[in-house]
Amino acid sequence: MVEMVMSHEEILKACEDIAMKLKKRLENLNDVPLMICVMKGAINFMVELMLQLKMDVLTDYVQVRSWEGTSSTGEITFKRDVSHRIEGRTLIIVEDIIDSGITMNFLVNHFKQMGAKEIIVVALFDKICKRKVPIKIDFVGKTLNEDKFLVGYGLDYKGLLRNVPYVYVPSKEEIEKWDKMVK
Repeated sequence: MVEMVMSHEEILKACEDIAMKLKKRLENLNDVPLMICVMKGAINFMVELMLQLKMDVLTDYVQVRSWEGTSSTGEITFKRDVSHRIEGRTLIIVEDIIDSGITMNFLVNHFKQMGAKEIIVVALFDKICKRKVPIKIDFVGKTLNEDKFLVGYGLDYKGLLRNVPYVYVPSKEEIEKWDKMVK
């Protein structure tokens, strides 16, 4: 039995709701905002948000690493920074899941130092029960009060399961099977 956390229909509805609120927040903006995907997990979420937003946005991505297998290392490795100019620009950072807050805090501070005018944080999931660093999330799809490892819709296990159209809690047996597949 699959422990469903968010069905594809619920994800689409959350994207629609967030896009509507985000568009309202950006309606008086004089420039084009830069939407930054936190790769690789947030790619599905960001694409759906862009489709629902129905307004001009620039896009870019960052790639950071803070997970190993099913748990966070607590250390951030910057693999790729944005290529667009940040100074004086409104940024929308799109993340799949915020748990400890360490990575998002790192990114927000990084972009502030680069001179961002405004930073809007959007996450599909807020795993508030794992928070170690306070972080302001402007728009969230779903708040999670339990610490469970999730896969699907961009969330992965060793690179697998990003293409599953919903989010669920994998069983121990599934993880063991995936471990044998990915060596």
